[in-house]
Amino acid sequence: MSGKRVLAVYAALLLGFMVVLCRLYLLAQHPAYAARAAAQSTVTLQLPARRGSFYDAQGQLLTGLEERWQVVCFPGQGNYDRLYACTDAAGQALLYRSRSRAAPFLLEVNCDPARLGLTGYPTARRYAAVPLCQHLLGYLDGTGHGAAGLEKALDAVLSGTGEHSSLVCAVTAQGTLRTGETPKLLQADSGALGVQLTISRPVQRAVEAVASTTMQSGCILVLDTATAAVRASVSVPGYDPEHLADSLQAANSPFLNRALQSYAVGSVFKPVLAAAALEAGLQPVFECTGAVVVDGQIFRCAGGVPHGQVDLAAALEKSCNGYFICLGQQLGAEKLLDAAKAFGFGQSLPLAEGLAAEAGQLPAPQELAQSGQLANFSFGQGSLLATPMQVAALFNTIAADGVYRAPYVLQATLDETTGQPVETLSHPRGRRVLPAQSAALLRTMLVQVVQQGTAQDAAGVSGGAGGKTGTAQTGQFTPEGTERCNLWFAGFWPAEKPRYTIVVLQDGAVHTAYSGAAIFAQVCAALEAAG
Repeated sequence: MSGKRVLAVYAALLLGFMVVLCRLYLLAQHPAYAARAAAQSTVTLQLPARRGSFYDAQGQLLTGLEERWQVVCFPGQGNYDRLYACTDAAGQALLYRSRSRAAPFLLEVNCDPARLGLTGYPTARRYAAVPLCQHLLGYLDGTGHGAAGLEKALDAVLSGTGEHSSLVCAVTAQGTLRTGETPKLLQADSGALGVQLTISRPVQRAVEAVASTTMQSGCILVLDTATAAVRASVSVPGYDPEHLADSLQAANSPFLNRALQSYAVGSVFKPVLAAAALEAGLQPVFECTGAVVVDGQIFRCAGGVPHGQVDLAAALEKSCNGYFICLGQQLGAEKLLDAAKAFGFGQSLPLAEGLAAEAGQLPAPQELAQSGQLANFSFGQGSLLATPMQVAALFNTIAADGVYRAPYVLQATLDETTGQPVETLSHPRGRRVLPAQSAALLRTMLVQVVQQGTAQDAAGVSGGAGGKTGTAQTGQFTPEGTERCNLWFAGFWPAEKPRYTIVVLQDGAVHTAYSGAAIFAQVCAALEAAG
């Protein structure tokens, strides 16, 4: 080949090389291509969306009690060995699957990442390892939104817009962090708010401890007498909101919030008749023979035991069905229904939008035109159904000098950055349904029930107490033919200037280790210890 041809080939190659260089230079200067190239060398990781927490009446956390951190795991850091002991089973599974992963990922850990030389982004475990107030609070679904209880009712407040903060990581082709770079946090404000409840965390925990050792199925409610604010709401059996699947097949409906459900109430309804009788100026004396016949139907006192001559105070003390049947006949159906409605029976009790205690059931006037049904209603049986919340409101009215206040659980929304209230959620007004003098007389009678009557299992309470027992037939039987009953105790403590109203229900019971009055006594002791 001649020299000229060689030079021509070299010149052509050089020209082509120059064209390629110029083209590459132009491409590198183009903003769109530059952005695309940068995007190919960065990874964006979404942090969990911030959700507002629940707080108790004193500002203590009810959710998010346990600290957690999100850490970024890059390839080649020995994450499996270093972090395996710092995360839960789900995190351990993620570490195992990601051993050969060529990209960074987020891992939730339960130990401070700074001790491991890592940067952590604070988060929190939503629910405590030992579940706290789970029936009232509820739980989340798989997307992180409320699926039950207050979590569901207040989901819009707690989640805000749902925006996620994110981490932008500049990485190499192997997925490792580029030299000299650190993950950049892009914070998003979702506007999520915290919610302060009337629950007292120390009281809730104390009552949960009592319930866990004394009952198999039921609930305990504790109200602040002065305001009717719910300080504790416990339902048994419980469930773990972090592991819902474990309770799906469990017996006794662990997801049911028994404090909000309707039950046959029995003799804890008798103070309604006593209040109506005091208003009507009726305090008859009755000779109890252990049974009353109404239109050919026999109604017996407990065990058929005759109580002899009883007045209103003695009838409450001994829980004499016959006395209250006769009292109901004297008062009449209209006055009984009016009195029950005044104390909140037959009416739903809203706690939050979309969450309420059931209305229960009052018999219709035409039903009470039948003397047998009026007799049943007069000692809390028949078609009467009520919730523990309604029973608590009844006894709280008596303890609060005759002023009815609807129990409530919401206090305010909170700015979690400042801790300041944003909006007051509910503070119900009271209405007088019973003269203070009549309420005081009823309290004296109920104290006598504890001291000398059917509730002597609560007689040893420091400061004294007043209350009423109740055993309600359910019409449900065990395979052996034993009827299941709802066992109640409702009362107030201490006897003078009551501070708390307490309701204990053991539903569908056959044999119980403790009476409702005995459980009440343990709750009072726990309240005293909690301060």
